[in-house]
Formats: sequence, structure tokens, C-alpha cells
Amino acid sequence: MDKKFLDLLAQRYDSEEKVVTEIINLEAILNLPKGTEHFVSDLHGEYQAFQHVLRNGSGKVKEKIRGLFNDRLAEEEINEMATLVYYPEEKLQLMKNNFDNKQELNEWYTETIKHLIELIAYASSKYTRSKVRKALPQQFVYIIEELLYKTDEFTNKKRYYTKIIQEIISLAQADKLITGLAYTTQQLVVDHLHVVGDIYDRGPEPDKIMDTLINYHSVDIQWGNHDVLWLGAFAGSEVCLANIIRICARYDNLDIIEDVYGINLRPLLNLAEKYYDDNPAFRPKRQSDKRLSESEQLQITKIHQAIAMIQFKLEMPIIKRRPYFNMSERLLLEKIDYDQNEITIHGHTYPLENTCFATVNPEQPDQLLEEEKQVMDRLLFSVQHSEKLARHMNFLMKKGNLYLKYNGNLLIHGCIPVDQKGNMENMRIENQTYAGRELLDIFEHYLREAFAHPEVTDDLATDMVWYLWTGEYSSLFGKREMTTFERYFIQDKATHKERKNPYYYLRENEEMCRKILVEFGLNPEQGHIINGHTPVKEIDGENPIKANGKMIVIDGGFSKAYQSTTGIAGYTLLYNSYGMQLVAHKHFHSKEAVLQDGTDVLSVRRLVDKEVERKKVLETNTGEELLQEISILKSLMEYRYMN
Repeated sequence: MDKKFLDLLAQRYDSEEKVVTEIINLEAILNLPKGTEHFVSDLHGEYQAFQHVLRNGSGKVKEKIRGLFNDRLAEEEINEMATLVYYPEEKLQLMKNNFDNKQELNEWYTETIKHLIELIAYASSKYTRSKVRKALPQQFVYIIEELLYKTDEFTNKKRYYTKIIQEIISLAQADKLITGLAYTTQQLVVDHLHVVGDIYDRGPEPDKIMDTLINYHSVDIQWGNHDVLWLGAFAGSEVCLANIIRICARYDNLDIIEDVYGINLRPLLNLAEKYYDDNPAFRPKRQSDKRLSESEQLQITKIHQAIAMIQFKLEMPIIKRRPYFNMSERLLLEKIDYDQNEITIHGHTYPLENTCFATVNPEQPDQLLEEEKQVMDRLLFSVQHSEKLARHMNFLMKKGNLYLKYNGNLLIHGCIPVDQKGNMENMRIENQTYAGRELLDIFEHYLREAFAHPEVTDDLATDMVWYLWTGEYSSLFGKREMTTFERYFIQDKATHKERKNPYYYLRENEEMCRKILVEFGLNPEQGHIINGHTPVKEIDGENPIKANGKMIVIDGGFSKAYQSTTGIAGYTLLYNSYGMQLVAHKHFHSKEAVLQDGTDVLSVRRLVDKEVERKKVLETNTGEELLQEISILKSLMEYRYMN
């Protein structure tokens, strides 16, 4: 090992005792049970439902409370305690209104603090003291540790412990302490969070999800197709930007663009007002909890048309300059007979309806009007200079990947492109052929390159980000073609069908899943593939656990747009030292309902896989890192202290 490196390390461990202590500590940690991993997917801006699932740990918080207090507390008291842990500030206010005098309130404070200390001791039993200390509210660390690790077998310190709690209450610190203990419990119950793609689009509050993730103690993200669309827009792709505005218009979420991220849509509205009118195909989808006036609906309808037509134009130059994208069939504006108002695609001619081609030049349909160019220039400038969006996109890049190998499992939002026989599909990019893991690696390379150079807007890297959104061999899209144009303008629903990659039916086969795990260097005997992207239609009897447990699909419909299709409101997955459990969730109504009723939104738990022996830290990604640290420390020991 490099002596300069060891000399630098010796400045931190400047005595034999420090090195020995750290080696002993790390070796001991390897033998602790692994922490609980929490998997969520396809959040699509549904912040309220997401943050509830995060706070209750998909039922793990209440499970811990019930396991500890089942013989001592009634069901109503267990529900109250769970709700206090989920929403401490709001629940405290409700509880304080229930007491007639200060003495009753103080008694409740005393009992509650004792219960929460006991709960933290229980939830932290597989962690080191130093890890627990980092999770505690900093202003109360000393006090909590005194109560947490108290020893009173000779009753010498009984009054000491009692006085600590009394003084917390008398100094009006009880609410702050209880709140801190509640959030510590949440953090200890779930050690690490995986977000398996699609934070953005459809739902109203993706920004709040991003803020939550930025402040979360341990998280990784596997990008979804909608996330990559936002990354692409920030990286300089005008066609990605047109797509996100179109989707926001379609789902009546333009306030995310304008109010949340501060992007001025007035130039686009002025263009839309000039060239477009009402059009039933472009009216926004109604949200049950939101009312639009007729004028507001008309404005959105016009914006929707304007940005859709800009999008269709922007796609065409990319398709032409990248023939290996194999997307010439999507040069749709060139396939229109503008006199007859019909289009010929795949050898069939269809009449067009609800058309809005006022800005299209039939002789050169990919040509943007000067006004359209100016609008897109201004929009792109605003996107790339939005401080809040920059913070969110930088975090998404820092914590994100197209796929992740974690604790023996493969986490991927979409698919691994394969043919009907289960062979990895080849894609040729600039005279080089890629397939399987190599294809995903080159996709991620181009995405990171585009993000690093936002000033370049028409290079291969930027074009490739758009391909990830819509391309046949994209691991995030996984369909032959995206039929957005057909859905707007052609009545025949046969043209709307998007043919999926064979992966989506072959993943039912255990041997196929084993083959994929091997492709990514994972053990097919122990590993699983954890997938999002395609909503599981549980209402029709579809099983999210596939291929004899090797494939787990956790998109169950967090997005309200899909809940009528899935029949539930999302899946989450829990993986602790005992094994894996899939949790199905009922529709989340409101935080207020939880506070009042104390009810959770869990439905069915299903055992996916049970460990024969409890899994240790030694067998995890963290364990691999600790083993490397131990090896380096032993080298330092030999170099500095044993010769």
C-alpha cells in the first residue's frame, strides 16, 4: 500500500491504541444484524401519501410499538402513540387540548417521554451507540443518553432520573424533546431508503418529495423515465423541456413549473393565445380536489397545444441526425396529407381529428416559427437559472443511477431490453454495439456527460437523454414507440397501443431473472430484481411477486391517475435481517384523518423471502466497505506500529 497514504492516515490514527480501537469497533459492527431497507417507487409527485409511508416505515413503526407495548397498552393507546411518532407536532397539539389541568398534562408528558425512551432503546438494539447518538436531537443528546442507558439496579439514581424528566417539563422543553424522540424513532426504524424511480410528473408536489429526500438520513435513487426527462431539460434538451411542460399541462400541474420553480410561462401563453383555440383533445385532466374556471381551462388547453406542436417539431431533427435511434417512423409531421387532413403510418391511412397545425409549414414541418424559437430559448434559460430546480437536479444526479446493485439485489426502474428469446438486445451507437449491463452503463455515461455540459444542446449526449425517454432500446421506456401523437389526433385506438419489450412478460420466468442477475454480477441463488415503472393490476389478480420470488414489482399506484387501474395505492418493500416483506397500501385520504382516527393505510403484507439465518452487516454493501477499512487499518498497524 502507498506509504504516503498511510502517513496521511497516521495523522488521524496517531497512536497504536486508536488503530486497535477502530479495528475492534469495525470488526464488531460486521456482526450486527443488517439494518432495514425501505423501497418505494413511482411516487409521481404524490407527496402526502409518500411522506406518510416514510413516517410510518410502511408499518414498521407501529410493529415496533405493538411488539414492545402489546401487553401494557390498549389498541387505542398504541394507535395514539404511533400517530405521535408519525406527526409529533400536530398530535401534541391535539393531545394537549384533551387535558383539563396542568397536572394531568404533566403526568401524560412523563409517561410519554418514558415510553418513547423505551421505544428508542428497542428500535436501536441492533445499532452501535455512536450511530444512535447521531440520530438523536442534538440539543438533548446528553439527557437522552442518560435516560436511554440508565442503570438503576441499586436504586441509587432513581431520583436523579425522575428529576431529569421533571425539569424537562418544568422548563417547557417537553414538546421539543417528544418531537425529537419521534423523529429519532422514524430514523432508527428505517436504516436506508431506496427510491426506484419516477419522483416527477402527474402528481402536484414532486418538489416537496425532493426536499424531503435531500434531508433524509440515508437514500439512493434509481432514475425513472420521468426523472430523466427533468434531468434532460436542465441539461439543455429543449425537447425534454417541451415534454415536461406538455405533461404538466395535461395533468393541470403547470404551477410546478411557474410557481414552484419560478419559470415564466407568459411568453408561451402569448404564443398559445395567438395561434390556438379550444380543443377537447388538449383539455387538462380534472383533479377531484381542484376546480378550474372556464378561462383557466382554456388557457391551459391552448398552452398544451402550443407546447405539444413544438415538441413534435423538435423531435424530428434528432431522429434525422441519429439514424441509429431507428425512429424514422416517428417523423409524423412529414407523413400528414395536410389537404386531406389524414396521416399514413405503418402502411395504413387514418383521418385526423382535433388538429392544431396552425404553426406547421407543410413543406418543412420540423421548422420552428421564430416566435417558437424565442419561447424555447427563454424557457430553457429560465430552467437552467432556477436555483431551486438546480438544487433538486444536482441532488438527483448525485444520489441517482440507472441501476443499483445493493446487498445482492438489482434495483432498476424500467427494464433490461431483451428479444423474444430472452437474449440481450443490441444497440449500435456510433459504430459500437452495446447490450445488457454495458448498454445501461453507456446510457448513464451519456446522461452524466449531458448534465455536465448544459451549454451544449445538440450533441449526442443530450440527444441520448431524450432517447432514454422514448427510444425502443431504452431501459427506462421499454416499448417499441411512444404514441403520444396518435392519442391526440387519431380516433382508432389500435394506433394508441405501445408494444412492450419482451422483458415485461419474460420477467415472469425464473430462469430469465437468474440470467439478468448473472449479467449484472449478482448471485442468482440469493439475489432479487426490484422493479418499478409498470403499475401492477392487483385489481385483476396480477401478482407483484414474480418468477418464484426473484422479481418484485413495486409500482402499485402511488399516482392517483393509476389507482383505478391497480385497485390499491402503491406497494412498498421492506428488507431487514429476517427477510423481505411486500406491503400493499390503501388510498391515503389525509394527514388529518390519521391524526383523528389513528388509522394507517396498510392493507396486506406478503412474505417475499425469509432468511435461514439473520443477515449480518458483514453480508451487505456496508460490510464490504468496512472490510476494506479494516484491511487498510491493519496495513497501517503493520507499517507504523508493528515494525
